[in-house]
Amino acid sequence: MVADSVSVGRARILVVDDEERMRQVLVRALEAEGYSVEGAADGASAIVLARDRPYDLVILDLLLPRVDGRTVLRELLARRPRQSVLILSALTDSASKVETLELGAEDYLAKPFSFEELLARVRVRIRALRTQAQRLRVGRLTLDLVGRRADAGAGPVLLAEREYLLLRELMRHPGETLSKERLLASVWGYHFDPGSNVVDVYVRRLRAKLGPELIRTLRGEGYRIDAG
Repeated sequence: MVADSVSVGRARILVVDDEERMRQVLVRALEAEGYSVEGAADGASAIVLARDRPYDLVILDLLLPRVDGRTVLRELLARRPRQSVLILSALTDSASKVETLELGAEDYLAKPFSFEELLARVRVRIRALRTQAQRLRVGRLTLDLVGRRADAGAGPVLLAEREYLLLRELMRHPGETLSKERLLASVWGYHFDPGSNVVDVYVRRLRAKLGPELIRTLRGEGYRIDAG
């Protein structure tokens, strides 16, 4: 699921590199391109920074003191599975590239490098995040947050306002069972109406449009869209 939207306004980037000169050059150069940039000199500091604030992109060296880059990568993705990470490392062997990409990094650029190439890759990553921020995705189901169209694999379907709001709420919590009371409050603004069957009605409408297996009913508990 696309749960983490790209930052509003200037994209936020974290540069993690223990070489002070390299780190400062990257920070200044990326700031000159209009990004909001912070630097970290070691892996432990990077983990703390990324834990306390969201970044649209992390540019990560692998050879770091205290906590190595691979461990940082694992920690970042464990906390934010959709975190975009670009590896920038002096390690040029194929094994390092393959390992970090399989761990979840989205790109790998070896040192020495051309800043123009790095900037191009940064732009690609940020542009991809901006596009993803307009959609929610859970498994094969996608929801266009701008056009209010859902696609469960058979093509996009236009949703009515409350259908859209209900599906969006369920998709924002994949794998979590949401009670009728919670859905009434978040979608319709009803804080307590035990006699209302409006949630059931709109769930049936969504099933008719997108497939009967899309939304699971857990009797006595509520509704859920499975994460897988």
